[in-house]
Amino acid sequence: MVIDQALLSKALKFAVVGLSAFLVDFGTVYTFKEKVKLNKYIANTIAFIVSASFNFALNRAWAFGNHDPEIVTQAVKFAVSMTIGFLIATGVIYVFSDRLRMNFYFSKLLGISVAMIWNFTMANLVIFHH
Repeated sequence: MVIDQALLSKALKFAVVGLSAFLVDFGTVYTFKEKVKLNKYIANTIAFIVSASFNFALNRAWAFGNHDPEIVTQAVKFAVSMTIGFLIATGVIYVFSDRLRMNFYFSKLLGISVAMIWNFTMANLVIFHH
């Protein structure tokens, strides 16, 4: 089996960016949910916005090395893609946290994992595709 080195490199960088964004996301959601005492879905939405902005900048510059001058178009595509990923993750959180009564943070981790597959596919094939 031949592995495309460029795709593997992008995937690994995407994972590093994703881990960093994950830490930003969890730190933000924890702060707003536990310290500020906002509703978990409002805290999760704020964390998504902060994390997605961070994620876009690092993926564009480093993971995909993209310098397309149409940054606004890319940002809109990224926002749409991330919003779909967010809805996927929120659906997973709802099912596992609210319906199955599992730990919220475990449910969030599952949701992020599922959404990551969607997000990488869209970033690689649509948003940052050369």
